[in-house]
Amino acid sequence: MPGDDLDGVWKALSDNTRRSILDRLRQGPRTTTELVEAFPHLSRFGVMKHIEVLREAGLIRTREERRQRINSLNVVPIRHIYERWVGRFEELWSSHLLRIKEDAEAQSAQAQTSRERPAKKRPRRGKG
Repeated sequence: MPGDDLDGVWKALSDNTRRSILDRLRQGPRTTTELVEAFPHLSRFGVMKHIEVLREAGLIRTREERRQRINSLNVVPIRHIYERWVGRFEELWSSHLLRIKEDAEAQSAQAQTSRERPAKKRPRRGKG
């Protein structure tokens, strides 16, 4: 859908570093300094740019506490993605899997019934 309001969320989630930041925030709020220190291979500026993308997508909420910025995870946009995309397909797959289960059970019952019936003996024909 053009203009989908989830485009910014998808863009933010497309980057591995940003997903790693969200994983850390899932464990609880972190200061910007703590997040910067968790990614020593990136510059402070680089981590802060990632945080800003996540903030603009609504995935992170930041509050100032004294001289620190505390970042916390906002799961609402992820829930919207789940409802818009995953939930719809989950229902589709559930019905397909239920049908497969029913077919397998029917085949199993049919095979069980045929094993329990004694085989009919055919009369032997003599040579002649």
